[in-house]
Amino acid sequence: MNSCKTKPETPYRDLNKNGKKDVYEDITQSVENRVSDLLSQMNVEEKAGVMFISGVRINEDGSLDDIPGKGMFAKMPQANKLLEEKNINNVNFWVAPNTKALATWYNNIQKAAENSRLGIPFTVASDPRHYFSSNVFAMAANEFSQWPEQLGFAAIGDEKLMRQFGDIARQEYKAVGITEALHPMADLATEPRWPRVSGTFGEDADLAGRMVKAYVLGFQGDHLDSNGVACMTKHFSGGGPQKEGLDSHFEFHKGQIYPGNNFNYHILPFEGAFAAHTAAMMPYYGVPVDQTSENVGFGFNRDIITKLLREKYEYDGVVCTDWGLITDSDMGFTVWPARAWGVEGLSEEDRVKKVIDAGCDQFGGESRPELVVKLVKEGRITEQRIDESVRRILRLKFTLGLFDNPFVNVEKATQIVGKPEWKKLGEETQRRSLTLLKNENNTLPLKEGTLKIYIQDIDPKVAALYGTVVENPKSADIAIIRLRTPWVPFDTKNPMARGFHHGDLDFKGTKKDSIIQLLKTVPTIVDIYIDRPAVIPEISHYAKGLLANYGASDAALLDVVFGKAKPEGKLPFELPSSMEAVRNQKEDLPHDSKNPLFKYGFGLSY
Repeated sequence: MNSCKTKPETPYRDLNKNGKKDVYEDITQSVENRVSDLLSQMNVEEKAGVMFISGVRINEDGSLDDIPGKGMFAKMPQANKLLEEKNINNVNFWVAPNTKALATWYNNIQKAAENSRLGIPFTVASDPRHYFSSNVFAMAANEFSQWPEQLGFAAIGDEKLMRQFGDIARQEYKAVGITEALHPMADLATEPRWPRVSGTFGEDADLAGRMVKAYVLGFQGDHLDSNGVACMTKHFSGGGPQKEGLDSHFEFHKGQIYPGNNFNYHILPFEGAFAAHTAAMMPYYGVPVDQTSENVGFGFNRDIITKLLREKYEYDGVVCTDWGLITDSDMGFTVWPARAWGVEGLSEEDRVKKVIDAGCDQFGGESRPELVVKLVKEGRITEQRIDESVRRILRLKFTLGLFDNPFVNVEKATQIVGKPEWKKLGEETQRRSLTLLKNENNTLPLKEGTLKIYIQDIDPKVAALYGTVVENPKSADIAIIRLRTPWVPFDTKNPMARGFHHGDLDFKGTKKDSIIQLLKTVPTIVDIYIDRPAVIPEISHYAKGLLANYGASDAALLDVVFGKAKPEGKLPFELPSSMEAVRNQKEDLPHDSKNPLFKYGFGLSY
């Protein structure tokens, strides 16, 4: 008598609570089969909900209790409320609690998702969280390992290091439930006044393309799977050429200009993202003036999204708009207009239709799925067209393994985030990225422990480890000061706009006079944080030593100044010699200011 053994059934999560294993719940099925099965079970309201990524706030204890929010994000909703009321299961957040609370919150929202009709899991996205210098475009690193900004990696130019960073950041993200990175930026810093220069890889398209590719491979791996974090590369087809650097987040200037006829140059770094199979792509806000058949913002622009991205580059990943294209944002004390540039006269419903007709799949920073539902029910957009976008978004959720095991180990997360060896490598990278621009008479490196030091904007406790800190510069053997590239805040009630570093790049008036006076009083080492290309000819002239950083601690700087580490950075953009040169250069051209103080790629060492 023959006996037959039945193969044990693969465990599954009964997400739709029907007591049987559906195709979409079956891990042995292909991703495409699972997507098709789930799509067939979704109603229009659920499909529309998937097409939105909404900003949320997180309670400090990670709970989903209805606790009032604080600060400028107080009006942000809770993730579980968005799910219950609008079927939204893609979210991003800004202010985060500690690692344990963040991981706890993530598990709590996934439990809420598990209890929804079809059990579609949340995708949690984030802007960069690993920069030493947090700015308006990046979140504070908190307990994550701390590294220089993208510019710092460009200054080093090491693609293996770039990929290693991506892999480390991936592990820290995954530990707390972040599975989609709203980065890297593949834009080019060809306009030195642009506030977002700090988030780029500089002004050279070849270098930027190589770094973008390595970055995405670090987060996603050679083939994206449940171990990876999806990258949403931005901002196609290049957001750098802002007129006079005025950023199109705001109504100050809504267009991008190309006086050097260099539109195609700004696309080149994105080819690195395509080569690495970036999971998603984000267009920018501005209008590419006179580059397409109609002067409308990138997210509304069919020539950009469908003809260029989808057809020419054959891109079939998720395309998500930048945040806030459809509805005005009530910030409590002021209203931030929707970034519907070129289509301001359209209704919110018509803006949604235009974005979808352009070829986008997802709406960033919005929570209005009812507008999509209305368009479908009125027959203005077909459900088949909606299915195309929802399929792409669901495909990514399945690829990331979210339907099979969306939860994280809270205790393990606290052990993974900020591992000592990762923090050490981040600190070493800060040191390597420092760019030595001047070293008169080989003043550097200084001799540790023997000098009386006058400092500005350096922690005295850190400086005391290297020499004797004095309060009067006239009593010092050497001064070491830290500066930041100047900027001019806009006079506006919008705190986001006030925080963007717009305006001139040079020091003026009493601030400049006080710096020069110090440089004349005592031999001085100047370090300047160049989130934008600073105009510093006089400072360069009088300083004994001049360094540039892209996010580095006091200890990182002083280790380089005193020879414990070597500066390896090369400028990822040129430093102009004057504001006149800045104003005369063309916004879309790299390396084009007249007689730059320091050329692209310059950097000394010792």
